[in-house]
Amino acid sequence: MSTHPVGGLGLVRSDFGGQSRWALVGSGAFDRAQTDCIKTAELEAIPLDRQELGDLVEIVMAALESYSASLASTPGSASWLHVQHVPVRRFVAEVLRKLLALSTWEPFAAAPGPVALAPYEGLVGLRSSSSREYLAYTVTWSGIAYLLGAAAPHNPSRSAQLRKRSRANVATTEPSPLPLGLQQRDVVALSWSSRHAATLLPVLVELEHDGRTSLVVDLATDPAERCPAPAAAGIGLCSSPSGLFALSGTAEDLHLPEDGHALRIKEHTVQLARLVRLLSVVLETSGGCTQPSWRSLVRAETWLDRVLAATRPHTVLLSNDTSPLGALAVHTAERQGVNTVHVQHGAWTEESVAWPALHSRDIVVMGERDLPLATAWVRNPDAEVHVLGQPRFDALAGLGREAQRRYLEKLLASGNRRAPARIAVWACQPFRPDRLKAQAVLLLDGLRAADSDWGLVIAPHPAQSTDVFSPLLRCDGRPLVAVADPRVGARGCLAGADALVSAYSTCGIEAALLGVPVLEIGSPGERTLDLASHGLARRCSNAHDVAEGLAALRDPRPPVPQTATDAVCRWRGDSAAQVARLITRRAEARATSSNHVHHDAHGAASAPPQGEGVSAR
Repeated sequence: MSTHPVGGLGLVRSDFGGQSRWALVGSGAFDRAQTDCIKTAELEAIPLDRQELGDLVEIVMAALESYSASLASTPGSASWLHVQHVPVRRFVAEVLRKLLALSTWEPFAAAPGPVALAPYEGLVGLRSSSSREYLAYTVTWSGIAYLLGAAAPHNPSRSAQLRKRSRANVATTEPSPLPLGLQQRDVVALSWSSRHAATLLPVLVELEHDGRTSLVVDLATDPAERCPAPAAAGIGLCSSPSGLFALSGTAEDLHLPEDGHALRIKEHTVQLARLVRLLSVVLETSGGCTQPSWRSLVRAETWLDRVLAATRPHTVLLSNDTSPLGALAVHTAERQGVNTVHVQHGAWTEESVAWPALHSRDIVVMGERDLPLATAWVRNPDAEVHVLGQPRFDALAGLGREAQRRYLEKLLASGNRRAPARIAVWACQPFRPDRLKAQAVLLLDGLRAADSDWGLVIAPHPAQSTDVFSPLLRCDGRPLVAVADPRVGARGCLAGADALVSAYSTCGIEAALLGVPVLEIGSPGERTLDLASHGLARRCSNAHDVAEGLAALRDPRPPVPQTATDAVCRWRGDSAAQVARLITRRAEARATSSNHVHHDAHGAASAPPQGEGVSAR
């Protein structure tokens, strides 16, 4: 176990024979330092050039691809770097943030040199996160020293927190059983989050109305994220085997001897074998369905292969084909000759995705502004992009505004309190606790400065732990603050709000479609959905902006042109039907092609769905 508290280290300079050397030291030695020194927490707070960081991530990922992609593959020939690209890329970004911080800090930039690590500190650790399940891996500063060449004879690869997790999960060699009663289905849909289920189920219902059968494979490992049992008889549901995503174990193929292959990153030289060794830690520890271990993915591929062989679908439908499970599923489906359809479930911006890559044959996006992004990101040479809206939003028009308002008022009027005259709903994301705290301070200060009686209802993200909001509930009582039931979420209460506040929640789009005023909050330069540029929201960078935005709600607002909403999401109430029609047409075309018969379908179905068929090439 590390003898130093997390964040309690400092970087101190010393000179030997005219050579600059640096050492990571504890607080006692740091306080006595007489030379250049800085706390590691201060290093991590240095502002960085985002464009430079992004460019360096691409360079390092390309080097890893060339150096190590062939080291390990699944039985179906999926490279470890392909299916694990997202967690690897995120870890690489953490490494580069720290290396850039060193380069940006003037004393180190002026006199770079080797760094002595802190003995016994793990090389890979976890950042704090408000997510219940997601593991936010990071490299420790001792890990950075190791990457730069320091010997680490007494440093474990994992932090104590990660070692505890890896001991709790062990690898097993028992085969994963198939669900009983599997039968042929037209479509197999994969879901491992509540947003996936809410996006895909309406499509399956439309297919069922047309006599098409389907199976939902629920891969969620968080009980709150599981798919509800479908009511339609033609839609089956099965879950992945218990323990499939709880396998840990060593990724031996990624434990390489040092071979001299190195990469120059500004003034730093990083040994690629050492970087791959640290990346193996990310692959060896299970993070549930969101970040499966390498052993879990190998087992999952075999299981999915057998499910598809038993059901023989013409289409695999999913809402994420970039993360480990999604990339693996598309690879498995295409190996069996099954078409793949991806339905965008959340908003995109150029900076919003961990990996700008889409692997499916057909990509369904929400709005016109997503079209160029999807076209640039597709990897399938035959891919087509279709602007068909969001099936999850078809039901928005049926939301009960009065019932949702009563729910909000009841939350804020518990005990002897009177419900405030106006209520804002904050649709949250599972950001780091410090980022959430900064957003909360900005929002609460703005509500206090507003000239009306405002209350705040916090709507947690489905994957978010509500414990992080406890300090907000202990504030001075102005404004009144309450937390919505996670099962209700923002969707279950936004229609009754006077305003919806969000940094980056798709609920901001839902609110805009319903005509609920939207405030996009965050410090200057912080990423948002950018609804403001379409006239669908007001950007608020400080408390004064929030107060002004709330005050402006008293004035009548001009109607928003449909072109503005269509840019963000095509909303006609028929998105599920349009996606179902796309799936059916594609299946019929493939069947016709395989039978060597060429003719057009008769009737209305012969016309492509609106917005369909934009070639990606």
